[in-house]
Amino acid sequence: MNDRRHALQRAYEFDGTQSERELRKHGAFVYISTNEELSSFCDRISKEHVVAVDTEFLREKTYFPKLCLIQVGTANEVAAVDPILVEDLSPLVAILSDARTTKVFHACTQDLEVILEGMGCACSPVFDTQVGAAFLGMRQQASYGALVEQYEGVHLAKTEALTDWSMRPLDPEQLSYAEDDVRYLPAIYERMITDLVEKDRLSWVMPEMDAVSDPDKVRRDPRDAYLKLKRSSSLTRRQLSVAREVCAWREESAARRDLPRKWVVPDEVVVEICKRTPVSVDRLHRIRGTEQLSERDAAQVVHAVERGMAVPPEKFPKVEHHSRPSAEVEGILDLMYAMTRVVSEKSGIAAQLIATREDLADFVSDREGSRLSTGWRHDLVGAKLERLLAGEIGLTVKEGHIEVL
Repeated sequence: MNDRRHALQRAYEFDGTQSERELRKHGAFVYISTNEELSSFCDRISKEHVVAVDTEFLREKTYFPKLCLIQVGTANEVAAVDPILVEDLSPLVAILSDARTTKVFHACTQDLEVILEGMGCACSPVFDTQVGAAFLGMRQQASYGALVEQYEGVHLAKTEALTDWSMRPLDPEQLSYAEDDVRYLPAIYERMITDLVEKDRLSWVMPEMDAVSDPDKVRRDPRDAYLKLKRSSSLTRRQLSVAREVCAWREESAARRDLPRKWVVPDEVVVEICKRTPVSVDRLHRIRGTEQLSERDAAQVVHAVERGMAVPPEKFPKVEHHSRPSAEVEGILDLMYAMTRVVSEKSGIAAQLIATREDLADFVSDREGSRLSTGWRHDLVGAKLERLLAGEIGLTVKEGHIEVL
């Protein structure tokens, strides 16, 4: 309790006579470790329209992330909820799933996955300040510290970035770090919304937020695990069919044992298996890196290879990567990217958010299917690219800057 009170008194002067209940009235930081404390906190914030959220977790030695701390903040109060000690998280689940409350994160992808896995909760609606920043003149992956410094004029120390959040008790320095991760988010969110409305970009941002928080994208389908396989660009479509089966087996095996997938079979070994397509356990074990597989696991990998090889060509996975474009197409893409940079500089929207080089290649090869042909991206840059490719407009250098002719 002494550590806890020490952490609480950071927010204002504490004379040693106030109770924890009194401290909460002042909008202080609260460490929540019991069901009763969580229920009381959630009652207090249940009418809030905006709630900031962050998580601390570990997953270096497991398949499933271990949720260690959930920080929740409003404009008036910040709490660190300890899911290791709190047995009933349902009051917080109700807050996070309430459609009337916007949940504000920074770089939300992993947090949403951890909350879904650890609490069975799909957060919605969501606002990601990292995405918002990319629409307001900052780079696409602006750090939380950079946003706090720009919007609040506060420099955050990241001294606890590598801390072990599963160890108990948490010390005041850890709690201070955790508090800072959400304390400034409500104010940043309000200012971002104002700026986005002024720039008439809020309607552009919200579909991006909906996409990033889509539960179907947050959940992991074992059959899609091959899409994240490193070095898969060297595989043929038939080999990708094998990769789909082997990666699905690896994903299910890793989940069943709660081990990192790379501990089951590393990516580079999976790629080699897909290239060699071993038809027996003996031939599989000739591939370096498979010696740790048990006979049972090895047999299952071979069966996965056989399933992948048996898939008819028309059902092979589509090749997700682009073949290397010709020198002529490379030149066109360079010109298109220059146009995108011009638009980025004039609009203040991060170039990578507007269009990646792969987006530009898609626009050249399949214009109707390109995301640059619809929505805000078409309004902002797609229409200009159409005219550029038609020879109706061009680019020139004027006073050291590229401009549209």
